[in-house]
Amino acid sequence: MAVTQGSDREQKKKRIIMMILLAVLLMSVSMFLVPQKDTDVIVVTFPSGITVEAEVAQTPEKLLFGLAFRDGLPPNTGMLYIFEENGLHRVRTKEYRFPIDMIWVDESHHVVHMVEHADPCAKDPCPLFGPPPEPARYVLQTEAGFIRRSGVAKGDELKYVLRM
Repeated sequence: MAVTQGSDREQKKKRIIMMILLAVLLMSVSMFLVPQKDTDVIVVTFPSGITVEAEVAQTPEKLLFGLAFRDGLPPNTGMLYIFEENGLHRVRTKEYRFPIDMIWVDESHHVVHMVEHADPCAKDPCPLFGPPPEPARYVLQTEAGFIRRSGVAKGDELKYVLRM
């Protein structure tokens, strides 16, 4: 009888382990089969009426790499960095493959600084752009030429709407 109880325990252990492994496998597979939420997009409206659909840099990877390794940006799109605090934030274009315009915006959504046609940088040392003359909470990066085309100026107020 002792041999049967030991054998039953081993069988139960094996079943439990198999169930745990199956559960882990199912959770792993569901991560690939269930559509992941797209990146948040904020529509930024300029005083001229021009809008930019800006991908929000909200993950550590996007905050670190931004538009790096991309081949370009469609017109009137960009990336919006939202910093945790108002400050004199600087950014760079390391590993970018195309020139960009950059717009620093304060907490009240007013433009405080701009850089036109910031060239990409392939290898260190890469230049830092900024800091703005006044604290900023956001940096919007767009395709080069956007600042000129949109007519944006320092002090302009921008409107933000989260696209759902």
